[in-house]
Amino acid sequence: MIKKLKALNPHLAIYNYDDPAFLRYGNIINNYSLNEYADIMKDRPVPGNGNLYVGLDPDLSNCSCSSEIASKLYGGMSIQVGYCNGNNNKLNALEYHKCSEVDIAITDLVLLLGDIRDIRQGSYPSANVEAFFFPTGTACELFATTLHFAPCKVSDKGFKSIIILPEGTNANLSSLPTPTCSEEKLLWMRNKWLIAHFESIPASKGAYTGITGTNIELQYNM
Repeated sequence: MIKKLKALNPHLAIYNYDDPAFLRYGNIINNYSLNEYADIMKDRPVPGNGNLYVGLDPDLSNCSCSSEIASKLYGGMSIQVGYCNGNNNKLNALEYHKCSEVDIAITDLVLLLGDIRDIRQGSYPSANVEAFFFPTGTACELFATTLHFAPCKVSDKGFKSIIILPEGTNANLSSLPTPTCSEEKLLWMRNKWLIAHFESIPASKGAYTGITGTNIELQYNM
């Protein structure tokens, strides 16, 4: 799959999940049993159009591995275990949190990643984005400094992924503060800072448009 993706996307740096290039963005997680998650996600369909993000899924949260991840990886913090399933194959926007995020690939998928330290005065060039292929069953921790957004599909069937974050992340804010610095312009939801490409749906909803260059589209079919 990785060879095919590279051939179809010469404009984009694409790596396998275990490439050393990923170490800038996160850690690979391989010390938890994720079988319970996979069984539950069989009943969480890919929507017909667009993406579906569910921040907190009670069944996923009640799995024994969720308690273990909360205790060990998040140091006892309260977490929310949800999922993102969909049909995305574009960059559209990039977000970050003031914490790590755990992503689990329930299907093959690609993550488009960047580094918040490359944002300059509210501007981020899409040419800095790197892509990482995650096969079914792989999991990673994305650092708080890692820019990310919805995964990209690598087949017409779409993608499925589990998303784990501290409790309350991505909830709506009652109001957005009047920004006094460039970062505050990016605050979009609770514990969520977002920078969008002008062609994206988030931009049409009022998100800050600071991604310059091409709105990257991942090709996966010959």
